[in-house]
Amino acid sequence: MDALKVDGWWRHATRLLFAPRCTICRERGYMDVDLCSTCMEQLPWNSACCSRCGLPMAVAGECGDCLLHPPALTHTRAVFVYGFPLDRLVPRFKFHRDLAAGQLMAELMAGPLALAPRPDALVPVPLHPNRMRQRGYDQALELARPLAAALALPLRSDLLRRVRATAPQSELDAGQRQRNVARAFRVAPHAAMPDHVALVDDVMTTGATLQAAARVLLGAGVRRVDAWVCARVP
Repeated sequence: MDALKVDGWWRHATRLLFAPRCTICRERGYMDVDLCSTCMEQLPWNSACCSRCGLPMAVAGECGDCLLHPPALTHTRAVFVYGFPLDRLVPRFKFHRDLAAGQLMAELMAGPLALAPRPDALVPVPLHPNRMRQRGYDQALELARPLAAALALPLRSDLLRRVRATAPQSELDAGQRQRNVARAFRVAPHAAMPDHVALVDDVMTTGATLQAAARVLLGAGVRRVDAWVCARVP
């Protein structure tokens, strides 16, 4: 067997051995992504939504709530509606230290976000230090890092701090969520503020956390705050 045939056989065997596997069902990955073709086809893209809060709608535009009560966020880009397979990936990433799931989420977000209005910097929504010690990592930062690298954007994890420990938002209703995050954030002292930033987080439910963070940044001199999130709860 000549060297060319040996090399071709080895390359084929290596591709089979190290081919990407679907993070959800462990079938062979599709197009070098850690999702199989079946799971890829079921991704719930948020193709028509409110431009201000990302709420899924029949036709893109602004929802009634945002028209009546304009939010602090200028634009929200929620790439997916929260559903299968995001409802498998997000909990594993957020609560079970599955950073590979977070990396996949960032990869899926990068393409659509490249078409969003381009900010001067990405700002991950920070965890409180107590929660950070418990979890061992900040999921918003783990999403923002690969997004910043893929889109060649500055990452400013130094701008925003979470100064008040809050109850988990998932345990609260809409009104309680707003009260829960009131005065939870503060900008870093003496930090130079970009004109336009995009807050990065994994999931947006009512938007209370993102709105609270946006108001603090606007009060510190940022002129425009957008939100970039992986998934929006309908």
